Amino acid sequence: MLTVVAGPCGAGKTTWILQELAQTPTTAVYVTPGVGTVPIDATRVAARFPEVEIFHRQSEADLLQRLAAKMPIYFELGFHLEMEIPLLEALPHHRVAVCSDDSPDSGWSLWAETVIRGNRSGLNPQAAQLWRAPLRGQVFDPPSLDTFWQELSQGAYGEVHRAKGIFELADGQAFHFDFVNSLPGTAYTELKLPRWVQGRPNRFSGLEVVGHGLDEAAIAATLKDCYLSDSLLASHQAALRDSFSLEAS
Repeated sequence: MLTVVAGPCGAGKTTWILQELAQTPTTAVYVTPGVGTVPIDATRVAARFPEVEIFHRQSEADLLQRLAAKMPIYFELGFHLEMEIPLLEALPHHRVAVCSDDSPDSGWSLWAETVIRGNRSGLNPQAAQLWRAPLRGQVFDPPSLDTFWQELSQGAYGEVHRAKGIFELADGQAFHFDFVNSLPGTAYTELKLPRWVQGRPNRFSGLEVVGHGLDEAAIAATLKDCYLSDSLLASHQAALRDSFSLEAS
C-alpha cells in the first residue's frame, strides 16, 4: 500500500507518519524526496524505527520493487513540492492531507482522499524562504545553541514559521529540535543513537528554517559561533570517557 502524505509547512506530516509506523506490523518504507543533503525527517524516522527503509535518493526501480513486494510505503511530500508527481500518478495510492481547518488551503483538502487535522500554518508557500544547512561533524556547546535557538525562533533573524534540526551535543547525544510558530515553544527530543565520544560525529546533522525575510548570512554566522573547537571537543570527550570508565569499574 502506497500512502502519499502532503500538507502545509509544520502541519505535522512526519508526526502522523511516525504514529502510523508505530502501528505497522511489517517492515515499511519511508520516502522523502526533495531534501537534498539535509534529510532531517528521514533521520528522525530512522532513529525511532531502525527497521524502516529510508528512501530519499534511491531509484524509482527500487521503490517499485518494494511496492511489488507489498511493503507499506509512506511518501511524504514537502510543502514546497508539487502534489502531482508523474511516478505517483501511474501507481495506485492513497492520498492523505495533514492540515488545519483554518490554514490557507493550497488545494490539499481537494487533492486528498483523507484529511487529518494538523497544526495551523499561515505560511504562504509561494513566498516562503527555505534555508538549509548540513552540519555533519559539528558538535555544539549547549548554552550557545540554546541562545541561538531562542533568538531564531523569536524572530531575531527574520520571521520564522518553522525551524527543525538535528544537533550533536558535547555529551555525545544527538537531539531533534522542532519549532512551529503556531505551537507553544520548541519540542526537544533525544534521538536513540549511540553516544559519540571519540572524534567528530560521522553521521547526519543539519538545520532547516522556513519563513520570510530570513537573514541567512546572520543565521549561518551565529550558528558557526556555537561550534566546539577541536581542542574543546577533545577535552569534553576525554572527560566523558573517563566518567564512563569510572562507572564501569
